[in-house]
Parts: sequence; C-alpha cells; structure tokens
Amino acid sequence: MSMAGSAHAARETRVGVRAESARRPGRPGAGTPALPEEENILLRGLEAFAELGYERASARELARRLGVSHNFINDRYGSKAAFWRAVVDAALGAQLARLPQVDPSTDDADCLRQTITGFYRTAADSPLVQRLFVNELNQDSERLDYLYEQYIAPTLETLMASIERLVAAGRMAPVPMDVLFFAVVPPVSGMVDVPLARRLGRPEPASPEQLTATAESLAALVVNGLLATASRSR
Repeated sequence: MSMAGSAHAARETRVGVRAESARRPGRPGAGTPALPEEENILLRGLEAFAELGYERASARELARRLGVSHNFINDRYGSKAAFWRAVVDAALGAQLARLPQVDPSTDDADCLRQTITGFYRTAADSPLVQRLFVNELNQDSERLDYLYEQYIAPTLETLMASIERLVAAGRMAPVPMDVLFFAVVPPVSGMVDVPLARRLGRPEPASPEQLTATAESLAALVVNGLLATASRSR
C-alpha cells in the first residue's frame, strides 16, 4: 500500500473510532435495532417493577423486557436502583401533575375531600404505580426512604394545614400521622384491584363517570370517618 493509501486508511480508522466513542452509553452500535423511546423504556420498567417487585426484576429480565442489551441499564442510568428512581419519578410525577388544584378558600373539610377524591381518581388511571407503591411499603429499604422523602411526606404536608385547622376548630380529633396515612391510602386499592372489584359487582369496563363516583364515595367514607372522630372524642 502506498504512503497516501496508508494515511487515508489511518484517517478512516480514526474517524471510525471517534464516531464509535461519540455514541452515548447505552445506545446501540451501527446496524443494531433502534432503542425504544425513553417514555416506553420507563413504562416497561414500571410494568416490570409493578409485576415482579424490585428484587425479582433482575437486570437481565429488565433488559429482556425493554428489548435492549444486558448492560443498557448500567450504561444509561448507572444502576438498577437509579433506573428504579427514574421510573418512579416519571410515573409518580405524572400522577401528581394530574391531581386537581383545590381553591385555597374552600372549606377545610371540602378541601380534604376534594384532595383525597383526586388522589383516588388518578390512581384508577395508573394502577401500575399503585402496585409498585404497595410493593415497597412493606420493605425497609432505601427505596422506601426515597418514596417517603420525595412523595409521601410532601403529599401529607399539603393536607396538614387543613387538618390542623379542623382539629383546632373541634371538627376533627387529633390523629397520629401513621393512623392518618393508613386511613387515607389503603382505600386506594378500591380503585385499582379490578379483578376483586369485578367479583364484588363493579361493571367491567367501568366508565369514567363510574370511576369518579367510586372515588367520591371512597373519599366521603374516609373524610366523614375522620370528621366523626371529633364527636366521638368529646
């Protein structure tokens, strides 16, 4: 090969190396199938974590479900734990964004009812989020710490001003935070446990109007029960 040919070949090699190194981690090489869009990756991750739980959703199983290479999770997100957080942030962030905004001038009891109704109603639209959430509530883990610090505590904080005013006005008895949480959150299963709900008489598929009515009924039972504690404590 001539010196000119050798120099040309060397330049082509360097260009090829630069092009290969410029590819982002986790992206396929030339000629490999295109990756799913980020939204689809996070949705498939949510499906896997909700169905299998964190421990059983191995990196290999996640890669199989996502249709990517076995090292994709580490290359793109850094670790399975970081991928789980990305899935949670996308799913819970979208759910919280759909919660209705309550007029601050609304009566505190109505404010509580509207907020809890909105929580139940949005849960019906995202049952996978609730399954993942419930899976983690019984695990003493860094994932539960993350859920508590990023989502549970801030969400409860939005209710505390109304609750404190209701207690101060004698319309609601003081309730420990753990009791309040388990009074409000577990009934959400009434919105997402569709097979059991169907056996109990709920039509399938339920219309949006029926789901809204169910959410309102659940919220009324919870809020009326909390407010009734004031009269029982006197």
